[in-house]
Amino acid sequence: MDPRGDRGRPLLVQPSLSIVIPVYNEGEHIAGVLTSVLAAVRSRPLEVLVVYDFEGDSTIPVVQRLQPAMPGVRLLRNDRGPGVLNALKSGLSGSAAPYVVVMMADGSDDPSCIDRMLQHAALGAAVVAGSRYMAGGRQLGGPPLKRSLSRAGGLSLHRLAGVGTHDATNNFKLYSRRLLDAITIESTAGFELALELTVKAHRLRMPIAEVPTTWRDRTQGQSRFNLWKWLPHYLRWYWFGLASLWVRPPSRPSSPVADAETPIDTAA
Repeated sequence: MDPRGDRGRPLLVQPSLSIVIPVYNEGEHIAGVLTSVLAAVRSRPLEVLVVYDFEGDSTIPVVQRLQPAMPGVRLLRNDRGPGVLNALKSGLSGSAAPYVVVMMADGSDDPSCIDRMLQHAALGAAVVAGSRYMAGGRQLGGPPLKRSLSRAGGLSLHRLAGVGTHDATNNFKLYSRRLLDAITIESTAGFELALELTVKAHRLRMPIAEVPTTWRDRTQGQSRFNLWKWLPHYLRWYWFGLASLWVRPPSRPSSPVADAETPIDTAA
């Protein structure tokens, strides 16, 4: 991968961690999110990719104003089409570090968890989830139905299929480059990407870890999460995860080369 800097300038130093934040007209709100991320995360060099859809996004001038004091922050245009899924794909492919964290721009995710996530990744985890549903995790606010479905899905995948996190649906996750290089992303809607990457890592027998986190519902702006529209897409990967009980490949030592050669059967 050829890492690129802000709007096409090459990066001079490869970061040790990339953080991808998709945005949509966040305006001044993004300043507080970026400040909290840079204050909480110790890993350096650090790359924070603010991924936007269109040039008129109100987030852009705020980030440009902050960049002289935040050299690790750069803007990345989503060139795959509008929407959060395409922004996430653009951010993952445009990131330069061996580990990539995805977090939201609404301040719902707790960046103080990121250093602990990176510690698990350094020990070999391909996915590290910020978990609302493990001991010590919490979820504050949000639509009750969405919360209930998310919790039921995460706990059942953990208990029935052995997925290594209680919170497979949470988008606040760290991914290793070897996982991203080993799979083809097939998600087509919304935030299903997090569930897809988690169950595919499980199918490949790549280690999955989690750290407790507190998720807080956004206090500014409006969520674009559409439960009924995206639920069928989540269910596809939920059943894929459960089916791993029967179709997972034989256990073997995990390595980037071996994992990349393991076929992923999405028909199950």
